[in-house]
Amino acid sequence: QVQLVESGGGLVQPGGSLRLSCAASGLILSFNTMGWYRQAPGKQRELVATIISDGGRTNYADSVKGRFTLSRENAKNTVYLQMNSLKPEDTAVYYCRITFKGGDYWGQGTQVTVSS
Repeated sequence: QVQLVESGGGLVQPGGSLRLSCAASGLILSFNTMGWYRQAPGKQRELVATIISDGGRTNYADSVKGRFTLSRENAKNTVYLQMNSLKPEDTAVYYCRITFKGGDYWGQGTQVTVSS
């Protein structure tokens, strides 16, 4: 079994910053992809950013490019999402996800609210 523990959500003013963390534990293959997705009220869950364990190649949604940065520490199976220049439309529940051969796991979600 795999567990994902997320932290770092909260309330921030427009233009502010937040840093989300997600730590994975359990039976995890060394070659995996970790990332963040988000779901705003009344909308479908969408990809924010992903990063692979081998080489650290990243993929970002167009809406966050240049503002969000995803990084990881492979030894800790932990990813960090640095979110800068936040906008009200970034408000959503953010979910961490890890995928590998034979496995696909989600975290419980953390709320990010961008409001003045």
